[in-house]
Amino acid sequence: MNWPKDSFNGIVRKVTRPHTHPFLPYTPPRLPIEEGLDRGRALHRLLDARRSVRWFSPDPVPAEAIELAVRAANTAPSGAHQQPWRFAATGDEVLKRRIRAAAEEEERRFYHERELPDWHAALAHLETNADKEFLEVAPWLVVAFAQKQQNGKKTYYTNESVGIACGFFIAALHSMGLATLTHTPNPMTFLTELLGRDGERPYILFPIGYPADDCEVPDLRRKPLDEALTFTGGLA
Repeated sequence: MNWPKDSFNGIVRKVTRPHTHPFLPYTPPRLPIEEGLDRGRALHRLLDARRSVRWFSPDPVPAEAIELAVRAANTAPSGAHQQPWRFAATGDEVLKRRIRAAAEEEERRFYHERELPDWHAALAHLETNADKEFLEVAPWLVVAFAQKQQNGKKTYYTNESVGIACGFFIAALHSMGLATLTHTPNPMTFLTELLGRDGERPYILFPIGYPADDCEVPDLRRKPLDEALTFTGGLA
């Protein structure tokens, strides 16, 4: 019998359990403990330097960078491996202008017409407002869409799956020296029409580019580990 080759180290191994669907051996190399921890520390240092950006450079970004970030997003786990997402990208100046106009219309309602004192107060330290100039300045706009159905069938854990994929997408962009922002004007239905994604729900709008030379970000602190992690029953 021709057994599948282990893609991690080239060794031919059998699938040892009975299955009713195709399975492959999964034997990634086990790293020495210190090497694994070093990699974890390096990844933390990289991601800890990431910030959401609202001031972008108009300098061009190759389309391959967007492709690579979506390839990274496609490696995310998803409910039943349905991968219920679609990333729609545009660098078209006319379309970016139309997206900005529609987003600012919704944002003006949010900031000036809706009675949301707690929400507005929570955002105050970020100094955000209805002006979304970055939607025209950033060389790329990418919208992550959630697919509640695929080929007429319901998808499962859709929001969770798309959220994880977007996290991978953001991390990939940062690893390439690019910046983005998780922009979510509410409602975002205008993006479905402008980007021709009927039957899909806009999830996050990402402006993507290099930070502007004079970029500034709020002076924020990450949640400390003791507030983010609890070991129950002690350490192993």
